[in-house]
Amino acid sequence: MTEVEAALADAHRREWARVLAATARVARDLDLAEECVQDAYASAMTAWDRSGVPDNPGAWLTTAAKRRAIDAIRRDAALRSRLPLLVVDDEEEEPVHPEERDVEQLSEAVPDERLRLIFVCCHPALAQEAQAALTLRLVCGLPVPDIARAFLVTEPTMAARITRAKKKIATARIPYRVPRPADLPERLRAVLAVIHLLFTTGHTAPTGALLVRGDLVDRAMHLARMLCDLMPGDAEARGLLALLLVTDARRATRVDADGRLLRLKDQDRSRWDRAALAEADAMIVSSLRAAPPGRYVLQAAIASLYAEAPAYDQTDWPQLVALYDRLLQVWPSPVVALNRAVPLSMVAGPEAALAEVERLEGDERMSGYQYLPAIKADLLSRLGRPVEAAAAYRQAFDLAANEAERAFLGRMARTGSLF
Repeated sequence: MTEVEAALADAHRREWARVLAATARVARDLDLAEECVQDAYASAMTAWDRSGVPDNPGAWLTTAAKRRAIDAIRRDAALRSRLPLLVVDDEEEEPVHPEERDVEQLSEAVPDERLRLIFVCCHPALAQEAQAALTLRLVCGLPVPDIARAFLVTEPTMAARITRAKKKIATARIPYRVPRPADLPERLRAVLAVIHLLFTTGHTAPTGALLVRGDLVDRAMHLARMLCDLMPGDAEARGLLALLLVTDARRATRVDADGRLLRLKDQDRSRWDRAALAEADAMIVSSLRAAPPGRYVLQAAIASLYAEAPAYDQTDWPQLVALYDRLLQVWPSPVVALNRAVPLSMVAGPEAALAEVERLEGDERMSGYQYLPAIKADLLSRLGRPVEAAAAYRQAFDLAANEAERAFLGRMARTGSLF
């Protein structure tokens, strides 16, 4: 990889969302903004090869993308009347309407372009899954295959879903406008889902050689903190941040010195980030006391219960099953039901857990989810059914696309135990 190619790859990871958000404010059209940003990245290859990589690649890309957006608007006769609204003389004073004042207040409260653009993309006119998928693609720059895996659907299905969302924005003339503070609560659920999916994609990368994509994890953590600052009274916003803190506290121990994935029971708990765990615990306790817990508060409580045990074998398994039962009531997801099978196997035995896993095999959403056959394989191994366990491990290995996970599943297939 050349110096320019490496710089562009790094700029895509770090700057894509910021460049798109800045361009969208000029274009007032997400499709046009995305096209202009893509053109800017493409032109950078030639320009940087000729003149060298700029000191601030993000600023170079933002300027290039904005210029393309303005040029595209000028070329479109139908949009000429909108141009004065987009390019305003800094010295020109205009009356400030109440709605514009709300936008200014929100911009001051949320200085990060990416969080504002997430709220913009999570428009209530779109289905919630479409909001999250579109935002992950545009704002977070995730590839369609990774988004499809996160939603447990096929790549063509997800591509079509994102295309339909873009078309609806265009045909319904949904404007690029930062919502007023009063409108934020109705968009919060989708924003929380986007940040959580972004973190999950970084915590265990769907594809590639590395288990963790630290850039995505750090971005999600940053967005979650800003969201808590923006809406300090919302228990679910605090619950999401707590969940991310607890989960990421183990980052340094999830792989060994050779990059091999380590099971939770094999991780060195003395190396976990105790400050992050303590911060999360305080938020979980206050959120549980404030109101009936929602999805993210319960998920954070589950993760914290795993983390606070002195050793894996000393985990409070009955309490975990009870928390999963409550979580299934507020979020009846097949992934939650599958995760519940792990503590259930420790409380009621592997046979009872296996029955639950086999029931979930009938859910078509789980057909490509590698963790289902992985958990099934361990349960079969514990029940003394090695041939069936080996077949399940092979199925999990075939479904996994992350190289660290594939290597781990290969080892488990030979040694015979996942947990």
